Amino acid sequence: METKILKTEKNLPDYVKIYSDMMTLKYPEKIKDCSHFLSKKKLSSLEVIKLNEIIFGRQSTEKNMIKGKHRSYDKETIMSILNHQKEYSLNNSELSRHYKMSRNTIKKWKDLFNF
Repeated sequence: METKILKTEKNLPDYVKIYSDMMTLKYPEKIKDCSHFLSKKKLSSLEVIKLNEIIFGRQSTEKNMIKGKHRSYDKETIMSILNHQKEYSLNNSELSRHYKMSRNTIKKWKDLFNF
């Protein structure tokens, strides 16, 4: 699993460039709100999701369930999510609602990383 995570990092899209171009062309009024994210060299998975929420707003629960199936997370993001759970003493259900993901995914991550 470790090698899979490391190999996929090479092929990640340049989200900063993608979102910068999109903001310049379609959403120039939101550049100020997103400047913190766009000034970074690389965005984590959580930052991409937050940036997407700022630009397009929160989606309905039904759409999130469909989109949630196509999300992928790197090790750094997974550890950040699990640390968030520990820091705020959340159970798997509460964490899954907060990040809009399956409880089973969280359980699998905990087992995988011995958390």
